[in-house]
Amino acid sequence: MALTPETLARHELVGLDVRVVAASNPDLTGVAGEAVSETTNTVGIERDSRVRQVPKDSATFEWTLPSGAVVETAGEALLARPARRSEHRGDSKWR
Repeated sequence: MALTPETLARHELVGLDVRVVAASNPDLTGVAGEAVSETTNTVGIERDSRVRQVPKDSATFEWTLPSGAVVETAGEALLARPARRSEHRGDSKWR
């Protein structure tokens, strides 16, 4: 399945450029860099050799896809272990 704005939540997010466009913690708004880790509840964003852990449930993210498309996603849509999220969002021939 190709990585498109519609299928972003079903793909691996690590390696994509990301920016936090809104967050309940104002210190996290504007954090940008490469997604280097992802857990059930957080996204690790690296910039200048520093990794910031951003909670998914209280942030809105802007992802830059390899195609150059920019996609804004509410963190609540990404809450799940990465492997489980890719199995259960939308139609999957593997379920």
